[in-house]
Amino acid sequence: MSMLTPPGMGGKYRITGDRYPRMRRPRNRRRIVVAAVGAVVALGLAGWGTVQLIDVFSGDGETTTAGRKTDCKPVPGASAQPVVMLRPAQITVNVYNATPRGGLAKTAADELKARGFTIGKVGNATAAYDKKVPSAGLLLGSPTAVKGSFQVLGTQVKGTTSKTDARKTADVDLILGTAFTTLAPKPAADAALAALAKPVPVPSGKC
Repeated sequence: MSMLTPPGMGGKYRITGDRYPRMRRPRNRRRIVVAAVGAVVALGLAGWGTVQLIDVFSGDGETTTAGRKTDCKPVPGASAQPVVMLRPAQITVNVYNATPRGGLAKTAADELKARGFTIGKVGNATAAYDKKVPSAGLLLGSPTAVKGSFQVLGTQVKGTTSKTDARKTADVDLILGTAFTTLAPKPAADAALAALAKPVPVPSGKC
């Protein structure tokens, strides 16, 4: 009888040999681990696919493979600024000099006339604005000039500010200020006028 056989046990219960039986790890544990990992991966892929579908069907712009939008659709008919239909010849400009430099108003008025604007009065600014305009120029006119004449005339002088008054006429005052040196170069002014006629569409804002 082997020394491994407990006392009182023999026959078929007798243990032979001088080593303990080798205990093997149950094989079903490995299968459970593999199955669990596979389930986690499947759930992750399913969740990612759901997010992609929601993004595609709810978004207005194009998407990348990561689901982030890279482009926005413009709003039909919307623009960065209203289309200006006025031509320079349709705008009457009064040019006033608010600086101590003599002859500035006439020089600017002659150049604006050469660029197609209609020139009205030319002279020195009134006491309310004389030497009180620090910018390159002040555009002064009725509220209706804000989205028309001001935009067109503003392409000719960089750094202008604007202000409305109670006048009922369509003419616009250009009051030359301390920072004024010269009109904008004609090629740059012409390009700015062209941009007013063809404004850039505004994105939908849902990017």
